[in-house]
Amino acid sequence: MAGVAGCIGDGVGDGGDDADAMVGVLQPVTGDLGNLGAPIRDAAILPGTQLEDSDYSIDIREEDSESTADAGISGAQSLVDAGYPAITGAASSQVTITVAEDVLIPNEVVGISPASTAPTITNLEDDDFIFRTCPSDALQGEVMAQVAYEERGLESAASFYLNNDYGQQLSDAFVSAFEELGGTVSNTVSFEAEQPSYTSALESALADDPDMMIVIGYPASGEQIFRDYYSDFDSGQTIMVTDGLRDGDLPGNVDNEMANVVGTAPLAAGPQQDAFTELYQDEYESEPGVFTAQAYDATAVNILASIAAGETNGPAIRDSIRDVANPDGQEVGPSNLAEALQLVDDGEPVNYQGASSSVNFDDNGDMQAVTYEIFEFSEDGVETVEEINFEA
Repeated sequence: MAGVAGCIGDGVGDGGDDADAMVGVLQPVTGDLGNLGAPIRDAAILPGTQLEDSDYSIDIREEDSESTADAGISGAQSLVDAGYPAITGAASSQVTITVAEDVLIPNEVVGISPASTAPTITNLEDDDFIFRTCPSDALQGEVMAQVAYEERGLESAASFYLNNDYGQQLSDAFVSAFEELGGTVSNTVSFEAEQPSYTSALESALADDPDMMIVIGYPASGEQIFRDYYSDFDSGQTIMVTDGLRDGDLPGNVDNEMANVVGTAPLAAGPQQDAFTELYQDEYESEPGVFTAQAYDATAVNILASIAAGETNGPAIRDSIRDVANPDGQEVGPSNLAEALQLVDDGEPVNYQGASSSVNFDDNGDMQAVTYEIFEFSEDGVETVEEINFEA
């Protein structure tokens, strides 16, 4: 089952020729990543809603990847078959890699992921069709190690990670960075998604009583992991989670305040973050979450590149992405997206300044500068306690 499809704006919703820009949205509204994926989807379709009263016809169709590679392939193929030349997605790194290799690259369709952080995406043989507005976990592993070893004085660690590309590669990045700083990693244990119990796996990970344990996964699995942890293993050590578990509902679902948990995640800190936040709040009456700003930026860039290309054609859109996103040109962003479309349609150079970052793509399609947050759980959900900037 590919998921639910819909049309935003004046486009026909089935790949019709009258749309000025056609963007598919492939996000996990259900499955292990559904709690985080639904808001990401909402942000990804927001530019279409914003442009409904503009002079341009924007056709956005969404498909649910269901947090699995098979459903992701099915959804992506449906979008490609319907004529969508650019896609905002996917979220899970494993889904993005599989979809890119099996569907997007062979069909010359642009993919911009707002949430897939696996380092291997940087080096995909993609003929420059795959981009992302989120950073690589090669950087997040360094942030985690720095916070643990240098800031908190934690010298030994265990890694407990989801058995997929995201979990394995982020675990590897942390272990390498932590050991390079002088720390020791006693055990690295993988786990499968959405299991009824994680007691045995947690026992293996914590066997040597490390100062800390990193947990890399998604909310649906995280709830059971932390229930089991607090029931049988809590000895006060620090637990460090990553962006996939940045869910303000987690403490309530676990029935524990999770005071010993600290997390790292890419932070929305772009020049037009405030404009995006206001748009998101007005449309959904809720606060944006992790990777939502990156999703908005991905769709906005896809739309701008489509208008700049003058055709709904994957290679032409690909060749226009850096033209509209990177310096130089008139600065545009969420606050004046309709004006930005008119500027590029008139042939004027623009520089998209995003909600998540400045959205400048390097030669690999990665971000040139990003910001990470250190967060903790609180009564209000999630609280940012520190920001760390990286620039390539």
